[in-house]
Parts: sequence; structure tokens; C-alpha cells
Amino acid sequence: MGRKHSSFPYTERDVSWMYFNRRILQEAGRPEVPLLERLSFLGIYSNNLDEFFRVRVASLNRVIEWGDKETGKGGSHSGNASVVREAQLARKTVKEISKLNASYSKEYEETVEAVYRELEKNNICLITDKDADPEQLKFIRRYFHEKLEGHIVPIWFSAVKYLDYETDEDIYLAVKAGRMAVRRSDGKERVVYDYAYFDLPVRTCGRFIRLPDRDGKSYIMYLDDVVRCSLSEIFEGMDYISAEAYAFKFTRDAEMDIDEDKHNGLLQKISKGLKNRKKGEPLRFVYDSSMPADLLRRVLDKLDLDRNDTVLRGGRYQNHKDLMKFPDCGRSDLKFRPFVPIIPSAIDGNESLLDKIRAQDRFLHVPYHSFAPFIRLLHEAAVDRRVKSIKITLYRLAKDSRVVNALVGAARNGKKVTVVIELLARFDEESNMKWAQKMQDAGVKVIFGVEGLKVHSKVVQIEMKSGPDICCISTGNFHEGNAATYTDCILMTASRRISRDVEALFEFIGKPYMPVRFNELLVSPNEMKRKFISLINDEIKNHRKGLPAYIKVKINHVTHPDIVSKLYEAALSGVPVDLLVRGNCSIVTADLPEGTPMRVSGIIDRYLEHSRIFVFAAGGRDKVFIGSADWMPRNLDNRIEVVTPVYDPTVKQEMIRIVDYGLKDARQARVVDGYGSLEFASPSEPLPTGSQEALYRYYASSEGQTFPDGL
Repeated sequence: MGRKHSSFPYTERDVSWMYFNRRILQEAGRPEVPLLERLSFLGIYSNNLDEFFRVRVASLNRVIEWGDKETGKGGSHSGNASVVREAQLARKTVKEISKLNASYSKEYEETVEAVYRELEKNNICLITDKDADPEQLKFIRRYFHEKLEGHIVPIWFSAVKYLDYETDEDIYLAVKAGRMAVRRSDGKERVVYDYAYFDLPVRTCGRFIRLPDRDGKSYIMYLDDVVRCSLSEIFEGMDYISAEAYAFKFTRDAEMDIDEDKHNGLLQKISKGLKNRKKGEPLRFVYDSSMPADLLRRVLDKLDLDRNDTVLRGGRYQNHKDLMKFPDCGRSDLKFRPFVPIIPSAIDGNESLLDKIRAQDRFLHVPYHSFAPFIRLLHEAAVDRRVKSIKITLYRLAKDSRVVNALVGAARNGKKVTVVIELLARFDEESNMKWAQKMQDAGVKVIFGVEGLKVHSKVVQIEMKSGPDICCISTGNFHEGNAATYTDCILMTASRRISRDVEALFEFIGKPYMPVRFNELLVSPNEMKRKFISLINDEIKNHRKGLPAYIKVKINHVTHPDIVSKLYEAALSGVPVDLLVRGNCSIVTADLPEGTPMRVSGIIDRYLEHSRIFVFAAGGRDKVFIGSADWMPRNLDNRIEVVTPVYDPTVKQEMIRIVDYGLKDARQARVVDGYGSLEFASPSEPLPTGSQEALYRYYASSEGQTFPDGL
């Protein structure tokens, strides 16, 4: 879906996201991907789609509603014209999303069925309640009484006005149960139906139940079907002669309204906002297409959907995000051969990591490298008497965060510890509140972000009593779980010019409206966008002078109109522009004149591509930057983000290598053309493997380690 944004082609952010998610679906359908990993990609696709509707489609619907109010009764345009235009665009975008979603849903169901057939060929059999034999039914009956009984409480549709208590995190079964009743006029019996629903206890029992193996085969049943087998027990004593159950799920608006009452503290406001989110309006409903019309009508009546909401006919099972936790049945041969994280020798050993960083800049590229050295650095700082203070920004935290443990230990050791924690990190607000309270109790100074600006930067400053301070700047969260599945780079440096700017950054966060000048760091919302545009302009000037000029960027999202326009200008001027964009991309390369030196591709592989690396030729000097910011309005205009220059020649070359490997990927990289292409990239010098495997092989061989056979 290309459109003109002023004078250049531009794909709407949310439409481009649909294209991105379809690339994940494509990966689930590739026979060369290990079978159980294909199931995981199906789960990722489904989970992504749920969050997309909860957040992005919800926001678009709010814009539409706002525009409708401005338009006024009778369709008059007496209201704010810009709001009305935005609403019209949002309505068009939602229409396109609905069209794509309907098409992709069919493709998704076909892919699920194909993967299930392959599972059966590999002796992993998914059976339904109708397939179970007497021996399996006996096991299921015992399972119900031992595990399920008491966790399922049917609610009569006639007893509730709306489904406003229920959350969109659960899967529901709607039940139609028939009983015999006497017709009063003639005394004859007839079947009368009652209608109920209940949520499946997935968090207690899991979504997939393993039945006993038999004859070398593994048997698995959806919890949905285990419950269907148990309907007579659930409605025991109610004399029903029939009962049938059909799955449905819905998605609520996840936008969190924050109470503006000045008498409430921020923690209380966030807590209240979380409660309000759980009661957000339903905006997407997916149901088993075989659900009887009378039962479907009762579900829809209780959801109170409006004309802007999405209603989709689906398959027998909903909430396929649970496929990410599908039992592996001991079949490691059907999964990716693991890449064991490497600890670089440059930061391994018994010597002080603080001293090693002071001697030379170091870096980690997780998950190829282990996250352990970063934890080790924090633990060393917590106990080393030379360390005066630690400052850190935290956006998301692991469930059992060793990062927090180190910070608490440092505070208990008498060091001054300051933590900037973002309470508005979407879907992590509740977790972050708990961690904030724990750190406060230990004496850590906790700053709850900046009003009106999310703190999305990932920065650490370790202040030493003498000599240069240590700084870490990351492209991703300081989160042990993410570090195992997201590709991110962490720069560890003792550069005085960078540490001075990092110190100024924490002062800026403490007093966000105080004028601050950053000499080395690119910081938003201050001057980051202006500096990026200046760097692109420099490449255009250098190209005209005959000097080396190119732009190579690895990033998550590119949607800021000013950046998109400037990249077009550079490419049309003859500057080679090569972009690795994982997710949202508003650039429409398909609409550019033939021969324009602009390539955009996106990599889908075992790890989530998450690092942001920016490389500019700079007339042959190569300027390299890494950091937390994507090229989106929210990152450049409405958040506190940090991007740092990379000065150390060794680290600089490693960052360039990461980008170059991605640009040479012909196995996992797809063309991003602005129209949803599924073509694979065709670089002039392709790698023999995917870029992720190539990087792991490179890091392993650099450390003199062997890599697993058969990769």
C-alpha cells in the first residue's frame, strides 16, 4: 500500500508492519526450517498479531472516533480539519489492515495444517476429543479430576450484561448444552438449550497435554479438547443430553489511560491505569467458524463491538501464541542446533573487567556472545572499593533480574546507585513497579522516567573515585531473557568524551527542561534527528565531490517522514543506501526509478534482529554509531534515546562486519519494497549461509572454538 507523503512514496507504518509479520509466517512455512521451530514461528506470528491489535489498531480506532466527533452530526466538517484528515487516513489504514488480515488468516490456517501433517509424519500426533480411544479417554478423565477440576467454572450468558470482567489474555470456550423439557401446551418433550462460557486454565495446566506414548509415537492433545472430553464432568448432575464447545478469543484496547489527579503518586497512577487496561473495549473477535449461529449471537451481544472492530471467522483453536511452548517430545532433531554463547577471551579471565575496559573499549554482541560479562561487570562494580556510584537506565527487566541484584548489592555496600526505570514500558509496567519498590527498599535512588518523554535509552555509568569512568551503551534492554534471543550490541568504554556526555544525560533526565549540549552522543528529543539528517547530507556532498559515500544501516523501524525523505534524496543523488530493516518500513523502493542505488531488506531467522547500527562512509573515514533509537517519530521526537559514536578501530570494524554480513544474506533476508514482497534478497556477493550462522561461525573461529557439526 504505497501513497504519496507530500512529494515522495510512503507506506503507512501499520500496513508495513503487516508485511513484516507475514514474513514470519513465511518462515513458518519453509520446509528447510526445523519442524518444531516452524511451530514456534506460528506462535510468534499469532502473538505479534494480538499485540498489534491491542495497541496499534486500538490507537487507529481512537483516531477514527476522534475524527467522527470533530466531523459532527450530519457529516459536516465544522471541526478541526487536520483531525478529520488523520481520521480519514486511519480509516483507510484499518480497512487495508482488515483486508490483509483476512488474507493472511487463511494462509495462516493452511500453514498450521501443513505443519501438523508434518508432525504426524514424524510420529508426533495431535489428536482431538473425537480421535481419543477408550484408553486415552480413561487417562483424560483421570487428568480432569487430578488437574482441572475446580479450575473451570461455567458462567451463564444470561447472568452477565457484558464480558467486561474477562481478559484478552485467556482463551474461552462457549458451550451450547441441551436438556429435555416438557412443552406445556401439549405435554410433549422437546430439547431446550442453555448457553455458557468459561476460560481455559492455560496458565495452570499449559495449552498442550501429553498423553501416554504408544508404539513409538507421541500423542498430544490441546487443552481445549481435553476439556471437551470432560464436559459431562463439568456439568455433572445437570441432566444435559448434549453439550458442545467452541473456542473464541477477543482483543481489548491496551492503550493505558493515566489518571491526571495530582494527588496520586505515579506508582498509584500506573497501577490504576493497568486496571483500566484490563477493562479496555474489545476491538477484535476471532471465533470457531463452526460455532452455531444462536451461540455466536450470544457471544457477540456480550462483547458490544462496533462497526470499526474486526470480527474474524477462525479455526477450531484460538490463541496460537501457545505454539511457542509446544512440547518437544524429546525431539532435538526437529529443532535448531543450539549456538552456545561465547565469552570473548578479551573480557574473560580473572583480571578486573573494569581495568580491561579502561585499557581498551570492549563490546558484546549477544546472543552470539554471552550476556554474563555484562552481569560480571555490574557485580564487580558493586563490590570494588574504587567505584563511587552506578547510574543506569532500565526499560525492561528479566523475571529474576541479576542486574537488579547487582544494583541492590551495590547500594547495600554504600555506593550511590541511581536507577532510571521507565514505568510506561508497555506490558512491563507491573513488573517494573515491583522492581522499583525492591530497589527503593534497598536504598537505591529510583527515578520514574520523565513526564511526557519515555526513557528508552540503554545506558550505564560507573563512576570511579579516580581515573576515567566506565560507560556502557546498548542497543537493547539489560534483560537476561532478551539477551538469549535478541541480537544486540553493548559498547563498554572508558572514553572521557563519551562519559562526560553520559553524565550530562543523567543530569538531563533529572532536569529534562534544562538546556544541555551533547558533544559526542546523539540524544533525542534534543538534536538526534538533526544530526542524522546532517550525516546523510554529508554523504550527498561527499558523493558530489567524488569522495567515498554510502549509507549502511541496520535498524528495527524506518517511518519518520523527514528521514525517509532524506534517504530518498541521498539515493536519487547517487549515494548507495543499504538498509536492513526488521519491522516497520515506510520506504517504497518499488516506486523508485530503475537503477536507484537503494536496497532494503529484512532478516527473519532464529534470533530477533534488534541491534541498531549506523554506518556512514564520511569520505573514507567510516563514522559508526550504535544505540537504542529507531528512525520513527516516537524515537526521534518523543523519547529520550541515546546513540553513541564508536571510536575504537577494532569495535568499529566489528560493527561494520555485522551490517555487511546482513547485507550479504541471501538465505534469510527478504526484499522490503513497500508492497509486501516475499522475495528473498539477492546480494552480489552472497554468504554461503544465513548471516546469523555466519556470524556465529566467525565469533567461534575467532576464539579458536569449533562450531556444532551440521549447522
